[in-house]
Amino acid sequence: MIKKAVLPVAGLGTRMLPITKVVPKELLPVIERPTIEYVIDEAIQSGVNTLVFIISQGKGKIIDYFDIDLNLRSFLKERGKTELLAKVQEVEEKIKHLIEVRQKVPEGLGHAILMAEKAVGNEPFAVLLGDDLVDADPPCLKQMLEVYQNLFSKSSEISLIGVEEVTWENVSKYGIIDGERVGTDLIKVKKVVEKPKPEEAPSNFAIIGRYILNPIVFDYLKRIPKVNGEYQLTDAIQLMIDAGHEVYAYLFKGKRFDTGNKEGFFQTILHYACKDPRLEAVLRSFCQERFGF
Repeated sequence: MIKKAVLPVAGLGTRMLPITKVVPKELLPVIERPTIEYVIDEAIQSGVNTLVFIISQGKGKIIDYFDIDLNLRSFLKERGKTELLAKVQEVEEKIKHLIEVRQKVPEGLGHAILMAEKAVGNEPFAVLLGDDLVDADPPCLKQMLEVYQNLFSKSSEISLIGVEEVTWENVSKYGIIDGERVGTDLIKVKKVVEKPKPEEAPSNFAIIGRYILNPIVFDYLKRIPKVNGEYQLTDAIQLMIDAGHEVYAYLFKGKRFDTGNKEGFFQTILHYACKDPRLEAVLRSFCQERFGF
């Protein structure tokens, strides 16, 4: 049902400066692969075959990473490096349909998604943020698609957002929802608040970087005001709710990592390293030598 996913990767990555001055944060490596590849794997494994990248100046390297490099292929083949060649080909052939859209001015997530309107057309679509990694089986987006299909059978104008429960002291870092439980893992959203103070937050259910949006959202993205120089997607979602469009939140199963900051990026590396027995052994040895455990 959902065949297109929008990946807003135009952000400046200021929380990871100075390296992001020259390297897009989405290309920072988690072990041997960039963070964005984990997100793209999730989309592809969920059945999405067309990816719309919203990029900005200096972010073209993200597209280059997935493009075919004939010179590199030829070099590896001539040197007999067959295993490395296979890895390169796997990356270069991963995305079947890729659309690149340039966001010339950084004006927030809402504006970035609006830039995808022509590429998406009049059909529901997914949004995956490039610095949110979710380790889940089945993949987070696939979980959401199954829930969405059940809801879609009852109403064709719904939207679904991924949420997780966070500590109250961290609610000011996220968009927070208020709503009514309609299932074990499903909430019908009544209100969305962008980065509220803990004492003002309606709940501690935080929106993460996973959405399935009805194309009507583009109409509301054109109506919202700019706040602190940015157009917020949460403002458009609230307008949709106020206008009578149904928006649901799904409490996904899995572990999410925020790679957009140093602490979260480090935790991500440790997590995925521990999934590799060889690297886990290295980590255990290091901790034993350094910390005595």
